[in-house]
Amino acid sequence: MECPICGSDNITVLKSKETSAKSKHINDYLLRCNECEHVFKDRVTQKNPISCRLIVSENENSKKTSINLYPDEVLKCGEVLLADDGQVKVNSIETREGRRDSALVSDIKTIWATSLEIPARIGLSIDFGGKVKSYKLDLNRDFEINTNDIIRIEDYTLKVHIIKTGSKKLSTGSARADVIKRVYTKPIDLKTYDYNLTDNIVQINFKDDYY
Repeated sequence: MECPICGSDNITVLKSKETSAKSKHINDYLLRCNECEHVFKDRVTQKNPISCRLIVSENENSKKTSINLYPDEVLKCGEVLLADDGQVKVNSIETREGRRDSALVSDIKTIWATSLEIPARIGLSIDFGGKVKSYKLDLNRDFEINTNDIIRIEDYTLKVHIIKTGSKKLSTGSARADVIKRVYTKPIDLKTYDYNLTDNIVQINFKDDYY
């Protein structure tokens, strides 16, 4: 919204009113420009929301639900939506023509998303020179792991060598738990460590492959 007198977008909403007419949603605003103090009215008209099929991933489980979105809006992968059970992040969008990175809501068949209301679940592998012990860990989504971090898991002291995210492998740098898929480590003979993740273990198993 811009002031019709000076063109500034530094606007204060003095009053607003929402109404619905047929298939449209109408917002009427009484506004004041903070630059020239002009008071004016404006109206924003949108089509009424439609129900979209939403599949929310909660680690190994998925839940089918729905969300109401405006049909003339564009939805993009990576956006965060407020669903019935809290915030979700859009991972994939299916339209009538197939998967898309973005799409008009009216063209969407299904939205796949990840819940942001639960801990991030990541994998952690320990390389014992050919034999690998693998863990699943639940971490706060904003928990950050750096390459070369020294970690304690059960009776092992480990050094982080590689961090695998959804899009790349990092041999240097750091990543947040909400984008990490797996952390690759090797045991070291050291008693001190940066942090202990033993209490975050949710699953343990052995694997033969490493990278």
